[in-house]
Amino acid sequence: MTVANGTSIAAFDTKQSREQEFREASVGRAVRPRDAATLILVRNDGASPQVLMGQRHANHKFMPNKFVFPGGRVDPADSRVRPAEDLRDDVARLLMDRMRGTPTIGRARALAMAAIRETFEETGLAVGRVIDAPQRSKHKDWGAYFDLGVSPALGALDFVARAITPPYRTRRFDTRFFIADATQIHGDPSEVKGSGELQGLHWITTQDAQGLDLPNITRTILAEIDDRLRLNSVAQRARPVPFIHFRKNQAIRDSLSV
Repeated sequence: MTVANGTSIAAFDTKQSREQEFREASVGRAVRPRDAATLILVRNDGASPQVLMGQRHANHKFMPNKFVFPGGRVDPADSRVRPAEDLRDDVARLLMDRMRGTPTIGRARALAMAAIRETFEETGLAVGRVIDAPQRSKHKDWGAYFDLGVSPALGALDFVARAITPPYRTRRFDTRFFIADATQIHGDPSEVKGSGELQGLHWITTQDAQGLDLPNITRTILAEIDDRLRLNSVAQRARPVPFIHFRKNQAIRDSLSV
Protein backbone atom coordinates (compact mmCIF):
# COMPACT_ATOMS: atom_id res chain seq x y z
CA MET A 1 0.00 0.00 0.00
CA THR A 2 1.20 3.50 -0.81
CA VAL A 3 1.07 6.03 2.01
CA ALA A 4 1.18 9.79 1.93
CA ASN A 5 4.95 10.07 2.28
CA GLY A 6 5.59 7.64 -0.56
CA THR A 7 6.63 4.70 1.60
CA SER A 8 4.99 1.31 1.41
CA ILE A 9 3.46 -0.77 4.20
CA ALA A 10 1.75 -4.17 4.21
CA ALA A 11 -1.79 -3.23 5.13
CA PHE A 12 -4.35 -3.63 2.36
CA ASP A 13 -3.81 -5.79 -0.68
CA THR A 14 -6.41 -5.25 -3.43
CA LYS A 15 -5.79 -8.68 -4.95
CA GLN A 16 -6.14 -10.34 -1.55
CA SER A 17 -9.35 -8.43 -0.96
CA ARG A 18 -10.79 -9.75 -4.23
CA GLU A 19 -10.04 -13.29 -3.09
CA GLN A 20 -11.36 -12.85 0.44
CA GLU A 21 -14.52 -10.82 -0.06
CA PHE A 22 -17.67 -11.46 -2.06
CA ARG A 23 -17.47 -9.75 -5.42
CA GLU A 24 -20.18 -9.13 -7.97
CA ALA A 25 -19.33 -8.44 -11.60
CA SER A 26 -19.47 -4.74 -12.34
CA VAL A 27 -19.60 -2.76 -15.55
CA GLY A 28 -19.53 0.90 -16.37
CA ARG A 29 -18.73 3.62 -13.88
CA ALA A 30 -18.01 2.82 -10.25
CA VAL A 31 -20.96 2.93 -7.85
CA ARG A 32 -21.02 5.97 -5.57
CA PRO A 33 -20.24 4.92 -1.97
CA ARG A 34 -22.94 5.34 0.68
CA ASP A 35 -22.13 6.82 4.07
CA ALA A 36 -21.84 4.15 6.76
CA ALA A 37 -20.51 3.83 10.29
CA THR A 38 -19.12 1.11 12.53
CA LEU A 39 -18.64 1.03 16.30
CA ILE A 40 -15.80 -0.95 17.86
CA LEU A 41 -16.60 -1.64 21.50
CA VAL A 42 -13.68 -2.53 23.77
CA ARG A 43 -13.80 -4.35 27.11
CA ASN A 44 -10.85 -3.80 29.41
CA ASP A 45 -12.05 -5.90 32.36
CA GLY A 46 -9.94 -8.96 31.52
CA ALA A 47 -6.33 -9.93 31.01
CA SER A 48 -6.36 -8.50 27.47
CA PRO A 49 -8.69 -6.03 25.71
CA GLN A 50 -11.60 -7.64 23.90
CA VAL A 51 -13.71 -6.33 21.01
CA LEU A 52 -17.26 -7.27 20.04
CA MET A 53 -17.67 -9.06 16.70
CA GLY A 54 -20.30 -11.13 14.93
CA GLN A 55 -20.68 -13.16 11.74
CA ARG A 56 -22.77 -12.01 8.79
CA HIS A 57 -25.33 -14.47 7.42
CA ALA A 58 -24.44 -16.62 4.43
CA ASN A 59 -27.30 -15.11 2.41
CA HIS A 60 -25.97 -11.56 2.67
CA LYS A 61 -24.85 -10.23 -0.70
CA PHE A 62 -22.25 -8.00 0.97
CA MET A 63 -19.49 -9.96 2.72
CA PRO A 64 -21.42 -13.16 3.55
CA ASN A 65 -20.07 -15.33 6.41
CA LYS A 66 -17.48 -12.74 7.36
CA PHE A 67 -16.87 -11.64 10.94
CA VAL A 68 -17.31 -7.89 11.36
CA PHE A 69 -17.93 -5.14 13.90
CA PRO A 70 -21.51 -3.88 14.32
CA GLY A 71 -22.40 -1.15 11.83
CA GLY A 72 -24.29 -0.14 8.75
CA ARG A 73 -25.59 2.67 6.55
CA VAL A 74 -26.56 6.10 7.79
CA ASP A 75 -30.34 6.51 8.03
CA PRO A 76 -32.13 9.88 7.57
CA ALA A 77 -33.38 9.56 11.17
CA ASP A 78 -29.77 9.68 12.41
CA SER A 79 -29.59 13.37 11.52
CA ARG A 80 -32.90 14.19 13.22
CA VAL A 81 -32.20 12.65 16.64
CA ARG A 82 -30.38 14.87 19.14
CA PRO A 83 -27.73 13.35 21.45
CA ALA A 84 -27.38 14.10 25.15
CA GLU A 85 -23.76 15.01 24.46
CA ASP A 86 -22.31 16.14 21.15
CA LEU A 87 -19.09 15.11 19.41
CA ARG A 88 -15.85 16.51 20.74
CA ASP A 89 -14.54 19.31 18.54
CA ASP A 90 -11.45 17.35 17.49
CA VAL A 91 -13.55 14.34 16.44
CA ALA A 92 -16.00 16.52 14.52
CA ARG A 93 -13.18 18.22 12.62
CA LEU A 94 -11.60 14.88 11.72
CA LEU A 95 -14.92 13.56 10.45
CA MET A 96 -15.36 16.61 8.22
CA ASP A 97 -11.84 16.39 6.78
CA ARG A 98 -12.15 15.31 3.13
CA MET A 99 -15.86 14.60 3.56
CA ARG A 100 -17.54 14.13 0.17
CA GLY A 101 -19.87 16.97 -0.75
CA THR A 102 -20.30 19.84 1.70
CA PRO A 103 -18.76 19.04 5.10
CA THR A 104 -21.11 19.91 7.97
CA ILE A 105 -21.26 19.18 11.68
CA GLY A 106 -24.71 17.71 11.12
CA ARG A 107 -23.38 15.07 8.74
CA ALA A 108 -20.51 14.31 11.10
CA ARG A 109 -22.94 13.87 14.00
CA ALA A 110 -25.21 11.61 11.91
CA LEU A 111 -22.29 9.24 11.28
CA ALA A 112 -21.69 8.79 15.01
CA MET A 113 -25.41 8.41 15.64
CA ALA A 114 -25.61 5.72 12.95
CA ALA A 115 -22.82 3.79 14.65
CA ILE A 116 -24.74 3.78 17.94
CA ARG A 117 -28.09 2.94 16.34
CA GLU A 118 -26.70 0.09 14.23
CA THR A 119 -24.87 -1.33 17.24
CA PHE A 120 -28.10 -1.30 19.25
CA GLU A 121 -30.03 -2.91 16.38
CA GLU A 122 -27.49 -5.66 15.76
CA THR A 123 -26.37 -6.40 19.33
CA GLY A 124 -29.03 -5.06 21.70
CA LEU A 125 -26.36 -3.01 23.47
CA ALA A 126 -27.28 0.63 24.10
CA VAL A 127 -24.25 2.89 24.15
CA GLY A 128 -25.23 6.10 25.94
CA ARG A 129 -26.10 7.61 29.28
CA VAL A 130 -29.26 7.73 31.36
CA ILE A 131 -31.27 10.95 31.05
CA ASP A 132 -34.07 12.33 33.23
CA ALA A 133 -36.55 13.10 30.44
CA PRO A 134 -36.82 10.18 27.97
CA GLN A 135 -36.65 11.09 24.30
CA ARG A 136 -39.06 9.83 21.67
CA SER A 137 -38.68 8.83 18.04
CA LYS A 138 -41.02 7.38 15.41
CA HIS A 139 -38.07 5.44 14.01
CA LYS A 140 -38.39 1.82 15.19
CA ASP A 141 -34.81 1.34 16.35
CA TRP A 142 -34.37 4.80 17.86
CA GLY A 143 -37.73 4.42 19.60
CA ALA A 144 -36.67 1.13 21.18
CA TYR A 145 -33.33 2.66 22.17
CA PHE A 146 -34.98 5.65 23.86
CA ASP A 147 -37.41 3.34 25.68
CA LEU A 148 -34.41 2.31 27.80
CA GLY A 149 -34.14 5.85 29.15
CA VAL A 150 -30.78 6.55 27.55
CA SER A 151 -29.45 9.03 25.01
CA PRO A 152 -26.27 8.99 22.90
CA ALA A 153 -23.26 10.59 24.54
CA LEU A 154 -21.11 11.19 21.49
CA GLY A 155 -18.26 12.69 23.47
CA ALA A 156 -17.27 9.16 24.50
CA LEU A 157 -16.63 8.12 20.89
CA ASP A 158 -13.29 8.41 19.15
CA PHE A 159 -12.93 8.33 15.37
CA VAL A 160 -10.19 5.83 14.49
CA ALA A 161 -10.34 4.99 10.76
CA ARG A 162 -12.12 5.59 7.47
CA ALA A 163 -12.31 3.21 4.52
CA ILE A 164 -14.07 3.30 1.15
CA THR A 165 -15.07 0.04 -0.52
CA PRO A 166 -12.99 -0.72 -3.65
CA PRO A 167 -14.44 0.56 -6.96
CA TYR A 168 -14.75 -2.94 -8.45
CA ARG A 169 -17.56 -3.73 -5.99
CA THR A 170 -21.21 -3.15 -6.88
CA ARG A 171 -22.04 -2.31 -3.25
CA ARG A 172 -19.82 0.44 -1.90
CA PHE A 173 -19.64 2.21 1.45
CA ASP A 174 -17.69 5.15 2.82
CA THR A 175 -17.33 3.80 6.34
CA ARG A 176 -16.17 5.68 9.42
CA PHE A 177 -14.93 3.50 12.28
CA PHE A 178 -15.58 4.70 15.82
CA ILE A 179 -14.35 3.20 19.09
CA ALA A 180 -15.79 3.35 22.60
CA ASP A 181 -15.07 1.69 25.92
CA ALA A 182 -17.61 -0.93 27.00
CA THR A 183 -18.21 1.07 30.19
CA GLN A 184 -20.30 3.37 27.96
CA ILE A 185 -22.83 0.53 27.51
CA HIS A 186 -26.06 0.90 29.49
CA GLY A 187 -26.45 -2.46 31.21
CA ASP A 188 -24.43 -5.67 31.13
CA PRO A 189 -22.08 -5.86 28.10
CA SER A 190 -22.23 -9.66 28.19
CA GLU A 191 -25.99 -9.64 27.47
CA VAL A 192 -25.64 -9.47 23.72
CA LYS A 193 -28.70 -9.96 21.54
CA GLY A 194 -30.19 -7.96 18.68
CA SER A 195 -31.85 -8.27 15.29
CA GLY A 196 -30.13 -11.50 14.27
CA GLU A 197 -28.33 -9.81 11.38
CA LEU A 198 -25.06 -10.80 13.05
CA GLN A 199 -24.69 -14.38 14.29
CA GLY A 200 -22.40 -15.65 17.02
CA LEU A 201 -21.82 -12.27 18.62
CA HIS A 202 -19.06 -12.51 21.20
CA TRP A 203 -16.22 -10.63 22.83
CA ILE A 204 -12.79 -11.65 21.55
CA THR A 205 -9.21 -10.41 21.88
CA THR A 206 -7.78 -8.62 18.87
CA GLN A 207 -5.16 -11.35 18.54
CA ASP A 208 -7.74 -14.16 18.50
CA ALA A 209 -9.93 -12.16 16.14
CA GLN A 210 -7.20 -12.24 13.51
CA GLY A 211 -7.83 -15.99 13.22
CA LEU A 212 -11.45 -15.48 12.14
CA ASP A 213 -12.76 -15.32 8.58
CA LEU A 214 -12.47 -11.55 8.15
CA PRO A 215 -12.89 -9.09 5.32
CA ASN A 216 -9.47 -7.76 4.43
CA ILE A 217 -10.35 -4.24 5.58
CA THR A 218 -11.54 -5.55 8.97
CA ARG A 219 -8.20 -7.27 9.43
CA THR A 220 -6.47 -3.97 8.67
CA ILE A 221 -8.64 -2.08 11.16
CA LEU A 222 -8.01 -4.73 13.83
CA ALA A 223 -4.27 -4.22 13.44
CA GLU A 224 -4.78 -0.47 13.79
CA ILE A 225 -6.89 -0.94 16.93
CA ASP A 226 -4.34 -3.32 18.43
CA ASP A 227 -1.60 -0.71 17.96
CA ARG A 228 -3.83 2.06 19.29
CA LEU A 229 -4.78 0.19 22.46
CA ARG A 230 -1.12 -0.14 23.41
CA LEU A 231 -0.94 3.65 23.81
CA ASN A 232 -2.13 5.83 26.68
CA SER A 233 -5.30 7.87 26.17
CA VAL A 234 -3.45 11.07 25.25
CA ALA A 235 -1.35 9.30 22.62
CA GLN A 236 -4.42 7.53 21.25
CA ARG A 237 -6.19 10.82 20.57
CA ALA A 238 -3.06 12.24 18.97
CA ARG A 239 -2.65 9.22 16.68
CA PRO A 240 -3.34 9.95 12.97
CA VAL A 241 -6.60 8.55 11.61
CA PRO A 242 -5.89 6.24 8.65
CA PHE A 243 -7.95 6.78 5.51
CA ILE A 244 -7.99 3.86 3.08
CA HIS A 245 -9.34 4.55 -0.38
CA PHE A 246 -8.58 3.72 -4.00
CA ARG A 247 -7.13 5.40 -7.04
CA LYS A 248 -7.33 3.44 -10.29
CA ASN A 249 -7.92 0.25 -8.28
CA GLN A 250 -4.76 0.92 -6.29
CA ALA A 251 -5.21 0.91 -2.52
CA ILE A 252 -4.01 4.16 -0.93
CA ARG A 253 -3.53 4.71 2.78
CA ASP A 254 -3.06 8.22 4.05
CA SER A 255 -4.25 10.12 7.12
CA LEU A 256 -7.01 12.53 8.08
CA SER A 257 -6.05 15.61 10.06
CA VAL A 258 -7.51 18.75 11.62
